[in-house]
Amino acid sequence: METNMSYTALYRKFRPATFADVKGQDHIVTTLKNQLKAGRIGHAYLFTGTRGTGKTTVAKILARTVNCENPGSDGPCGECRICRAIAAGASMNVIEIDAASNNGVDNIREIVEEVSYSPAEGKYKVYIIDEVHMLSIGAFNALLKTLEEPPSYVIFILATTEVHKLPVTILSRCQRYDFKRISIEVITNRMQELTKAENVQVEEKALRYIAKTADGSMRDALSLLDQCIAFHLGHELTYDKVLNVLGAVDTEVFSSLLRYVLDRNVLGCVQLLEEIVMQGRELTQFVTDFTWYLRNLMLVQASDNLEEVIDMSTDNLNRLKEEATMTDQERIIRFIRIFSELSGQIRYATQKRILVEVALIKLCKPQMETGQDAILDRIRQVEEKVENGIVVAAGENMAAAAELPAQDKQKPKPELPKAVPEDVKQIVARWPAVVGNAENPMRTHLKSAKLSLDGDGKLMVVLKDGPASDYFTMHPENQTQLEALLSDFSGKKIEVNIQKIQTAQEFQQNYVDLAQVVQMDIEEEDEDEAE
Repeated sequence: METNMSYTALYRKFRPATFADVKGQDHIVTTLKNQLKAGRIGHAYLFTGTRGTGKTTVAKILARTVNCENPGSDGPCGECRICRAIAAGASMNVIEIDAASNNGVDNIREIVEEVSYSPAEGKYKVYIIDEVHMLSIGAFNALLKTLEEPPSYVIFILATTEVHKLPVTILSRCQRYDFKRISIEVITNRMQELTKAENVQVEEKALRYIAKTADGSMRDALSLLDQCIAFHLGHELTYDKVLNVLGAVDTEVFSSLLRYVLDRNVLGCVQLLEEIVMQGRELTQFVTDFTWYLRNLMLVQASDNLEEVIDMSTDNLNRLKEEATMTDQERIIRFIRIFSELSGQIRYATQKRILVEVALIKLCKPQMETGQDAILDRIRQVEEKVENGIVVAAGENMAAAAELPAQDKQKPKPELPKAVPEDVKQIVARWPAVVGNAENPMRTHLKSAKLSLDGDGKLMVVLKDGPASDYFTMHPENQTQLEALLSDFSGKKIEVNIQKIQTAQEFQQNYVDLAQVVQMDIEEEDEDEAE
């Protein structure tokens, strides 16, 4: 069979060539067209925004327009000698630099030296520096003066997805344009145009799902569309086929799952998950989509007339409105919290299915958690049983009611800052994993450690007086090694305050147990991991 090895990906084949083709960035396109029309062209532009929103594309169109011999209202003519040379990559007037791989001082010094030479043909030399946040401090400093006062024939266009990493000195020298995430509607319409041009039969519902999955990125949407078309080449691309290719689950499955959870039917949840796994669905995508489904349910409960924000079919919306009457908002917010935490853990987990099963059981059994929203759910569970005429054991009722004010009943202890720092919370929540990643003998000493917080917001590691405390207090390099381990886990610099105690009662009397403050029972977590 003869194959065409020179196939061009859709996002490259249909890359906009004029301003009229750029979708979803009207505020930027209008401003640039007005500047070109009035001859008020800036010398330094900064294009920021998430991936696939058109930063580099608009930069190239602008570069071609300022050099075009016959520019029109929508940008370059595409026919003149200079336009063709730029399109073929043969023009010395438009220089594209990838800062990710050319981020050193020497690379920028070469540009600074070249800037002094005027263009051989055309009016402007345009430097497009992509992923500019990757430049080193030295490279930024080398660029600064030239960026502030370049020759009249030079234009710099800097593009980045992470504008917060740029020095203020760079920001203040550029006209900044923020590229928005592109709406589902705009992405869907664009894909309809392209599939028509490619003679591909496709359902609108399928395109809308791809657009939603792309999360505001036109390039991601076209890449996903390419993948789906290739998988079902020559056949109509339906919604079900898109779900198959992307390993996703239909909305009706989420509805069934939610109803199982609301009925506290653990067996139904686990059996439904079994079906999803056996169909070869991607569990990371499943968790993301179910969280989104819960978000839609929360919005339906919060307000009427949210059809545009929710973006789903009339049938699905009616089903969602029915489900909104079956529960209350606090409970849905608890579900969203559990699945949001799960989405952060599941991406790199090896046992994805077990993590999802644990989360579903947590939804059905609020007694597994000690948070206030879980306790309220437990009280609600008792109330439901009473309403349905089921006799509730006195212990069960008292346990649920007694836990609510438990925090108030705790014995007074040294005061903590009002808010525990997020990075410290993260470490406490993942303490068993931290200990598991330490090497012996540090691991052995940390197993018996208690966690608290000092007045400066530092993590306090409280150890029994003897070999455990001596390991850190008498050998500062071991404390440094522990701080490095904790910093790896939290992604932030962590400082540790090592304290020693004689007895367990001394800890109870003089320290606040941080594991209880952040509502995390470390012993239970150890048991979960062992299972």
